[in-house]
Amino acid sequence: MPSDHDHSAHVGVAGDRRRLFIVLGVTSAFFVVELVGGYLAGSLALMTDAVHLLTDIAALCISLLTLWISTRPASSAKTYGYLRAEILGALVNGLFLWLLVVFIWIEAIQRLRHPEPVAGLAVMAIAIAGIAINTFSAWMTSAAGAGGLALRAVFLHVISDLIGAVGVLVSGALVYFAGWAAADPAVSILIGLLILYSSWDLVREGLDILMESTPAHINLEELRGDLLAVDGTKEVHDLHVWCLTTHQFALSAHAVVIPGADHDRVLDDMCRMLQTKFNIHHMTVQLEYDNRRPQEPDHF
Repeated sequence: MPSDHDHSAHVGVAGDRRRLFIVLGVTSAFFVVELVGGYLAGSLALMTDAVHLLTDIAALCISLLTLWISTRPASSAKTYGYLRAEILGALVNGLFLWLLVVFIWIEAIQRLRHPEPVAGLAVMAIAIAGIAINTFSAWMTSAAGAGGLALRAVFLHVISDLIGAVGVLVSGALVYFAGWAAADPAVSILIGLLILYSSWDLVREGLDILMESTPAHINLEELRGDLLAVDGTKEVHDLHVWCLTTHQFALSAHAVVIPGADHDRVLDDMCRMLQTKFNIHHMTVQLEYDNRRPQEPDHF
């Protein structure tokens, strides 16, 4: 029979998904508005900010995929389910955005050399709408403190896009009131930097997970010391920690125990420490005698 905790978790996931779907719909619609409006107004800054919205859309899709995967049971063919699908999606999205930034910067440099007319008033109007929409999206995801990690990640993306919309408003005002046409490509270069900054974590974390690097928040030597601190443990070697996906971690290790140690207690103490301190729930530890004669692996 499901526990109250399980029921609450499912309700929380359903609430997060509803919020994310609403934000995804609003963001996707405004992406089209910015892209078409930027083209018609001749504003590279608006079109660049539309590309910046792709980082939000990518984050939303990845977060929704993560929430969907979290409800999918594992199978005998895929014992960890489809956890790595999230990582592949994040990596492809991040690299695609970097490629778009390169093309945007090439166009921006050309426009700085040969400025083109920009409809500053239209740019300002669309930017104000963008500020309002991103403020709404930020409010929708502001439950991040009480919600899941998926909402928190999207909230950070929305805030960065809100900053981008303010930059577009400034460029439109400079064009309309001061007649400075170079402000538009200059702001597009700055927004390109913001895109790189906001998508860097997608690419870095994706590569780290695929390379099975040690999770950034885990100090391997500290973890080794905590394992050694378990009563009855003499040595720890062949220690490996890696990510299954963004918030699921795995560990394997060999531990040498002193003669007479209660192996079940040693394993229980290690398990409890790894779960509570390092949030590691998938682990395999092989205990060895002090004379290094291996015994059958103990799994938990």
